[in-house]
Amino acid sequence: MTTHVPNDALGERFAAVRQVADAVLFEGYVLYPYRASAAKNRMRWQFGVLVPPTWGADRAEQSHQRTECLMEPRSGARLRAELRFLRAQRRTVQRLCPDGEFETVPELELPDRVLVPWDEGAEERCPLDVAVADLAGDGVTVPLTWPAGEETEPVHDADGQLVGRLVRRREEVCGRLRLTASEVDGPYAVLRLTATVENTSDWAPEPAADREAALPRSLVAAHLLLGLSGGRFLSLTDPPEWAKGAVADCRNEHTWPVLAGPPRSDDVVLSSPIILEDHPAVAPESPGPLYDALEIDEILTLRTAALTDQEKREARGTDPRAAEVIDLADTIPPEVLDRLHGAVRSLHEATGPDPAREATRTDAPWWDPGSDRSVDPERDRIIINGRSVGSGSRVQLRPGRRRTDAQDLFLHGLTAQVEAVLHDVDGGVHLAVTVDGDPGADIRREQGRFLYFQPDELAPLEDA
Repeated sequence: MTTHVPNDALGERFAAVRQVADAVLFEGYVLYPYRASAAKNRMRWQFGVLVPPTWGADRAEQSHQRTECLMEPRSGARLRAELRFLRAQRRTVQRLCPDGEFETVPELELPDRVLVPWDEGAEERCPLDVAVADLAGDGVTVPLTWPAGEETEPVHDADGQLVGRLVRRREEVCGRLRLTASEVDGPYAVLRLTATVENTSDWAPEPAADREAALPRSLVAAHLLLGLSGGRFLSLTDPPEWAKGAVADCRNEHTWPVLAGPPRSDDVVLSSPIILEDHPAVAPESPGPLYDALEIDEILTLRTAALTDQEKREARGTDPRAAEVIDLADTIPPEVLDRLHGAVRSLHEATGPDPAREATRTDAPWWDPGSDRSVDPERDRIIINGRSVGSGSRVQLRPGRRRTDAQDLFLHGLTAQVEAVLHDVDGGVHLAVTVDGDPGADIRREQGRFLYFQPDELAPLEDA
């Protein structure tokens, strides 16, 4: 085993994947309007926080994450792993006094920014390169320690005069990375790779210690990059038929591994605390990192540019990354902003007018259901598992893992009522439903805002 990481093609693949990995790393790092005083920024570091075990024992956040996936390594293959996380460092602001001493202050006014106390995120990486053959049995365990430290940064005014300083303090963080591989029963040469990341910091918190006290001793937004020098990983969301049983036996805790890199590549896995699909990518239209993925880039950029000058000064003083966002919003060219309106990813060839559509043409838009007399969402019915299903039918929800989001997965097994049968312009069928027991069902019906599922995600029940 060696911790030396060769500069090879796999390293280039890791570099290509880091754009998405960085989006995971900094998700929720600093939220619009990018000021420390904003209420949104008082609850940060939402994802992948591995807290010290003594603090997280009776709380929702955990001290470990476990990744399991399947791989088919070639003979002599090596596994490259890279643990990445943010380390929260406390920044305090101090002003220079006339006697030459420094005093801690709540803010320090400068012409271009207002410096305030803040928890900064320092990126940490732990690379590891090991032969796959060495992962058998007990595998490889690497203890990790990041020591405590303190550093200062002088602050000067517009004339170059020293007016204060920033003091950054880091607490000791200890952890452990363990990699093992075991053979999967069956005729195929498949190994189950298990990667466990633990926070082992020996910290005895005070009885009243809160999350703010635990964060400097935590691994924030922890995630793993895994790569094979020879061979491939199997997708956990779209495995080959023969591997579905072994995939179902994989146990992932507080993280989710997906194939990373360009489509059809399978030698790199990103194990993320955020649920992603295989081969995730940042949209090419995105002008830069905005650290608040709950917003649409165009809206977020326009709202950031509309901040007052005083708000921008405070944002610039909150964090260097926030300052970059402010500068980006202020300088983005119109042609780049125009690209954020939307993009067409695929086109369907149109060879000529549809005679059937032309015969029933009305003045209504072509996409308006009222212009097509052949469909009626409230009266149409379809056959599911040999039974007729339409408005008023009761069904059981079975959301598809590949076509849904995390919220819909919580609905698995619940019962619902079908409100409408909808046909899209591509010939697909979708059923609008309201979940039984939903206190907002009447409001959903009034507004026409339903949950939508495809036929194979529903199981018919006895009609009411």
